[in-house]
Amino acid sequence: MVPIYLPTASPEFMVLEEIWHIAKSDLLVVQYYASFANFKNKLSQYFRTKRFNLDMRKYLLEGVS
Repeated sequence: MVPIYLPTASPEFMVLEEIWHIAKSDLLVVQYYASFANFKNKLSQYFRTKRFNLDMRKYLLEGVS
């Protein structure tokens, strides 16, 4: 396998950015947290139990011809 060097400061190439986007829509769009501790606990539980099932190759090669 050949390493692919990604340009710095390019969030569109980072799979982790897609995960943050999914988490943001799941955790922040419709819900209210009474305290930061509640939000922190929910965030921790979310990332311990959520499976994202992202195809990293598809994500990185999207738009490449």
